[in-house]
Amino acid sequence: METENKKILLVEDDPNFGTVLKDYLMMNDYNVTHAKNGMEGFEKFKKDDYDLCILDVMMPYKDGFTLAKEIREKNEDIPIIFLTAKALKEDVLKGYKVGADDYLNKPFDSEVLLMKIKAIIQRKSVDSVADSKQFEFNVGNFHLNSKLRFLTYKEEEPIKLSPKENELLRMLALHENDLMPRELALTKIWRDDNYFTSRSMDVYIAKLRKYLKKDDLVEILNIHGEGFRLVVKKDD
Repeated sequence: METENKKILLVEDDPNFGTVLKDYLMMNDYNVTHAKNGMEGFEKFKKDDYDLCILDVMMPYKDGFTLAKEIREKNEDIPIIFLTAKALKEDVLKGYKVGADDYLNKPFDSEVLLMKIKAIIQRKSVDSVADSKQFEFNVGNFHLNSKLRFLTYKEEEPIKLSPKENELLRMLALHENDLMPRELALTKIWRDDNYFTSRSMDVYIAKLRKYLKKDDLVEILNIHGEGFRLVVKKDD
């Protein structure tokens, strides 16, 4: 996943730690804005669009929890990671109640923070694709109307897909020529990610391949251990 140009708001009142953390994130291709307290953090948040916020909990003027509530009122979906020197259970619960996506106790391994940031940003971007309202797709010479569950090849009579076939093909079409993660389909369509639902999805993939084999330009590839890719080649 591309991290370049992803914008992070870092709100940390310790100037030394804040500077070191900002420099480390920028070395890893993030665009970082550093605010020194909660009030300054909220002002900066209002003036720009960010992909993620990292908030220290204990800060003068306005603590991280208060700042998170204000941020959530402006943007319900932006990911928030809390940094805290206190590992109290009450604080962790309070953080999750105000909408934290994750929590790190100081001192922490900077590589762990990096992995958490990547995972959260990737999950949010994948969720936004999966939650798309688009319901009509052209897939090679096929047309999918996912509201009616009709898959039509050229001028032929449409095939009526089952609900799961329909959802799965729609999700593949939303990720056309890109990876559709296996976990995404399992959690969004089957509401569970285990061995049995995974085998069930493989059966549905096989059914979709059977429908789509009429068109040489369209293929569902299995990306081992990761998911599937609906490949639509250009008609020369």
